[in-house]
Amino acid sequence: MTKKQIAVLGAGSWGTALAMVLADNGEDVLLWGNHQAITDEINQSHKNAHYLPEIELPKSISATLSLEEAISKTEMVVIAIPTSAMRTVCKQLNETLTGAPKLLVHVSKGIEPETNLRMSEVIASEIDPAKRSGIVVLSGPSHAEEVALRHPTTLCASSKDLALAEKVQDVFINNNLRVYTNEDVVGAEIGGALKNIIALGAGISDGLGYGDNAKAALMTRGMAEITRLGVAAGSDPQTFYGLTGIGDLIVTCTSVHSRNWRAGNMLGKGKSLDEVLESMGMVVEGVRTAKAVNGWAEKLNIDMPISKAIYEVLFAGKDPGEAVDMLMGRKKKVEKEKF
Repeated sequence: MTKKQIAVLGAGSWGTALAMVLADNGEDVLLWGNHQAITDEINQSHKNAHYLPEIELPKSISATLSLEEAISKTEMVVIAIPTSAMRTVCKQLNETLTGAPKLLVHVSKGIEPETNLRMSEVIASEIDPAKRSGIVVLSGPSHAEEVALRHPTTLCASSKDLALAEKVQDVFINNNLRVYTNEDVVGAEIGGALKNIIALGAGISDGLGYGDNAKAALMTRGMAEITRLGVAAGSDPQTFYGLTGIGDLIVTCTSVHSRNWRAGNMLGKGKSLDEVLESMGMVVEGVRTAKAVNGWAEKLNIDMPISKAIYEVLFAGKDPGEAVDMLMGRKKKVEKEKF
């Protein structure tokens, strides 16, 4: 394959880890960040100690504070920024893009609270179609810390245009990162976003000391809720049995690498949401997504009791133990659902 220059927007842990994958695959990678100290460290020491301590970055990765410099010579732009910044950055990107249309690959997992839009929809609403050759979602069970250590990981590239998904597959796949393809963009994004809510719940359960039985039940019934909303939004239920569904749910609910699990764990141990977010020092996507999904589910009249309970713990002051009692005391029902 011809060597390419690829821009990665976002010099956090995930953007940096994916830049490492691309560099391992022989690509020239330019990371765009908004902190001078981090970009200087990447360029001078080949480190990003704040996000990936003790990891040495390939020397073919460089960093810049200039969005124009980052994208000027690229044909592919990887967007690895917090969902809260997605619309703002895409406005900047739209103003900066020139020349041939770029292939946009986004790896951010969340739903915009004000609009209930998925991230690919936010991107499409802000970036002129003439400036983009397509939008591909790259998602799956993946902690940046383990990808940076080159541990075996699997992801899925999703696009309505399978040829574009395959192009992204070719760019990222290697002996450490196996990439599949899927045409169900809706399912991939909903699975990736909503699993963060359930991971908050898993952390709360562990913080309360409830053990494995409770967490297994939470994850299983949480996936039922994710599938319920996903199907209502137009996705294929089979997607939720794959990497961007149950795969991503498992890794986010069971690992200490998970910010959402860690945040939920602190909530379960009695800390307030403000205390948790202050101590984390990094974005906890499930908090923002919980707010979005609560309103979205009510609008579509979708029953999502676990997500509702987590929303009430986060934003209505409900005691986590009382939320569990409420969930366990609901009316009886059958388990199997038809989608």
